[in-house]
Amino acid sequence: MFGYYLDLALRSLKRNKVLTALMVIAIAVGIGASMTTLTVMHLLSGDPIPTRSATLFYPQVDPSPDPDPGHTHEAWDMMDYRSAMDLWAAHRADRQAMVASGSLRLTAPEVNQPPLMAQMLSTTSDFFPMFDVPFQYGGGWQPQDDQSRSRVAVISSDLNIKLFGGANSVGRTLRLKDNDVRIIGVLAPWRPSPQFYDVAGGRFSNGKTASFYNKPEDVFMPFSSSLDINASGTNIFTCWHVPDADTKIEDKPCVWVALWVQLDSAAKASNYRRFIADYAAQQKALGRLTHADNTTLRSLMQWLDFNQVVPSDVRLQTWLAFAFLLICLFNTVGLLLAKFLRRSGEIGVRRALGATQGAVLAQCLVEAGLIGLIGGIGGWLLTLLGLALIRQQPVEYADLLHLDSMMFLTTFVMAIVASLLAGAVPAWRASRVALGLQLKTL
Repeated sequence: MFGYYLDLALRSLKRNKVLTALMVIAIAVGIGASMTTLTVMHLLSGDPIPTRSATLFYPQVDPSPDPDPGHTHEAWDMMDYRSAMDLWAAHRADRQAMVASGSLRLTAPEVNQPPLMAQMLSTTSDFFPMFDVPFQYGGGWQPQDDQSRSRVAVISSDLNIKLFGGANSVGRTLRLKDNDVRIIGVLAPWRPSPQFYDVAGGRFSNGKTASFYNKPEDVFMPFSSSLDINASGTNIFTCWHVPDADTKIEDKPCVWVALWVQLDSAAKASNYRRFIADYAAQQKALGRLTHADNTTLRSLMQWLDFNQVVPSDVRLQTWLAFAFLLICLFNTVGLLLAKFLRRSGEIGVRRALGATQGAVLAQCLVEAGLIGLIGGIGGWLLTLLGLALIRQQPVEYADLLHLDSMMFLTTFVMAIVASLLAGAVPAWRASRVALGLQLKTL
């Protein structure tokens, strides 16, 4: 029977092309607008490392010297150097990585190019295996390089293309400020979304969290040796009082270091949570920390949610787009109602020849679904156009936007479901026309 209903639907759509076009356009425009914003939301709010996110955690302790016993604010989003180094040096996790970012001037002595301002990430050797960072050439450094303050570096694919034309640059020299370091690895193209390992302060940014979608840093160096080279260029998150100008960064009353740990079981996560609580209590007993009870251990996805990494304007645009889709559906309901009721005489004849109310209802819903399918094709094309237009905008996440297979299928499922919902009431009304009255009017 479905083939018969489909044939009737095609005939009906061809009979009134203008009305059909209006309904298809209404569905297409509504689906195009909503799927464009939904795709952006999907790409920005997804799991950046699905194979590992359940085992990655972000510990926090509170170095605030605030003596107020009623102090209840969350621990700062980053740690002071002493706390981060103590937790890292304890080696209580399966893997662990300290992270700090900064900027500096770099050149390649063997390349005839002017100096570049680049972003540098100071980290430890576990960073690369812990976050499944892909390499095109070479690899990361070893744990002993962290201890010996080795002058080695890993560079991004983009920087390798800028300086060396994409060739294998392992073994070549990079000059950071006035210091030469040896390149030991070149990343393959890598674009985590968001840049999860450097997320902090999102809930204080008034929704301006697009910086979490920047490209990864240009240079990665062992934590200690990077401080020897670029301590003055390291980003400080905040300080609890203004440090003296000549104070070493390790001793500043500031928070600027992030620590990530990999804990491969729930039991290990529970033990580590207890470990950082015990550490804070110990440091309070020594007089270094004031609020020993203010410690947390959030999983990766909990940390991203806590920092509200999806920009608020994207959320607002998504709600507005779905409101627009709802308006389009109301228009489609009116058009379908007019279309089906104008065929009351035809429906009356079908009923007189033995068609049940259910058969008429099914026929009308098949027609509504066909309109949704055609509208879905139009919505898919408009979604591609919308994403292309966003990619032209000066936003950090523009290059991330594409329509993946999941969103492609969602486009058509949403279009068909929306048209069926829009057609439900008109189809029900059409299946219950007064049979005798309609036959008299023929």
